[in-house]
Amino acid sequence: MKKILISFVAVMMLVGCASSSDDAGKSGKNEKGGTLNVAYMAQPPTLDPHVTVSVATTDVGRNIFETLLAFNERNEAAPLLAESFESSEDLKSITFTLRKGVKFHNGKEMTADDVVASMERWKVLNGKASTYFSKSEFVKEDDYTVTLKMDKPFTIAKYILATNINFPAIMPKEVIENAPKSGVKEYIGTGPFKLEEWKQDQYIKLVKNDDYQSPRKEPDGLVGKKEAMVDELYFHMVPDASTRTAGIQTGEYDIALQIPYDNVPAIEGDPNVEAMTHPEGFSTVVFNKRNGLFSNEKARQALNLAVDKQEVMMAAFTDEKFYTLEHGLLTKEYVSWYREQGKEQYEAHDPETAKKLFKEAGYNGEKLKILTTRDYEDQYQIAVVIQENLKKIGVKSELQVYDWATLMEVREDDTVYDLMPMGYNPVTDPTQINFLDSRIHYTGWSNSPEMDQLLDELMVAPSDEDAKEIFGKLQHESWNYLPAIKFGDYDSVAAIRTNVEHFEMFHGPVLWNVTKSKK
Repeated sequence: MKKILISFVAVMMLVGCASSSDDAGKSGKNEKGGTLNVAYMAQPPTLDPHVTVSVATTDVGRNIFETLLAFNERNEAAPLLAESFESSEDLKSITFTLRKGVKFHNGKEMTADDVVASMERWKVLNGKASTYFSKSEFVKEDDYTVTLKMDKPFTIAKYILATNINFPAIMPKEVIENAPKSGVKEYIGTGPFKLEEWKQDQYIKLVKNDDYQSPRKEPDGLVGKKEAMVDELYFHMVPDASTRTAGIQTGEYDIALQIPYDNVPAIEGDPNVEAMTHPEGFSTVVFNKRNGLFSNEKARQALNLAVDKQEVMMAAFTDEKFYTLEHGLLTKEYVSWYREQGKEQYEAHDPETAKKLFKEAGYNGEKLKILTTRDYEDQYQIAVVIQENLKKIGVKSELQVYDWATLMEVREDDTVYDLMPMGYNPVTDPTQINFLDSRIHYTGWSNSPEMDQLLDELMVAPSDEDAKEIFGKLQHESWNYLPAIKFGDYDSVAAIRTNVEHFEMFHGPVLWNVTKSKK
């Protein structure tokens, strides 16, 4: 998969050069201040990352909130608000030494009391954490030391703690204590930007946190040195892709995300705009396995045989340079995890057998409900292809189209849909693939004791090689049970004005350390 990353070494060299007033005046680059306007696709349902798996919440929220651990460029869990962390020899505890002098946006210093309150709340609200840390406890040792005490060895706990989606944001203890179940009412974090205004369906305005305490190490993925180089950061809610494209070309926006693939040639031909292709995730269709036809495994197998995966990916992403047909739930770039199991089921395509399996599963001419959104056009196009493929074998269906925020709500109702196209951000370990786990009550409602058992074995595997072997078995079982069908991996395209520097995509947009010159 293609990925364009800005070299942080070059970033630091350029920043150093800009410290000279003469050089800065000559180059016009690396100027601090100003406003950065980002054209974004979808309205987040909330900015509280504890209560939602929304990618929109992550993309905005990680500028406001920070976590104990986050992923570096190698997708390793590394310290962020923690100065360091250490696992015990028996792997039943992790001790975090907190960075001192870190202040919340309200001026209060972050201490162990805030960390414990935040992590204990997140532990309940995050489905995976509530499953695997249910008998664990975050304990204050002193003002700057917190220990996670677990009931059993848990070799990949650090990956869950560093999760990028539904992430464990650290907030002031008093905000946590006063928060209703639906989400906090005050968005106060430690990040390089702080929330100033949220105008629903129009924009979210963040402003520079002048008191931000940055980690000292070099920038590295989502950890290391951070600096808000602009005074104001706007996320403009622009669900229409053509409007995002037009806006980046006119200069209304400085950065536009998810540019339509057929608009890329126009972007590449504009001397004032650059296109950045980057790994975005993998495409699936998720089944409602609790209620309706797809609670029957034969119906899920039927859809896998009925749908042409090449047709799906081409319709969604328009050109083979933007996608890869790939069965592996973790791709070849993740050398420590990639496995071949399931490839045969992935490559199978047999509409006639699919027709017979639908009949055996009890299909009787009813319309299947396909839940989708036009806020993410690829998901909508996937829904259209599925509908067309089903029609070819005599299976009726209807599209139910919602805006993204509404879809996130209605998908929790098991009477609303039968199947739902869904894109997932890249994951760094198998436990982050929510549809594999029966016990976290994720939409689609998997129910596979076999997969659950393999997940449990993987989490306490005595070595990386043992974990990889177990994951191979888990991937094989996933392609048999089919909680979802993976169609392939895909890239996305962002557009950036040429006077914007040091922007990168890493599990979403990284907007700290970004400069904008007056051009």
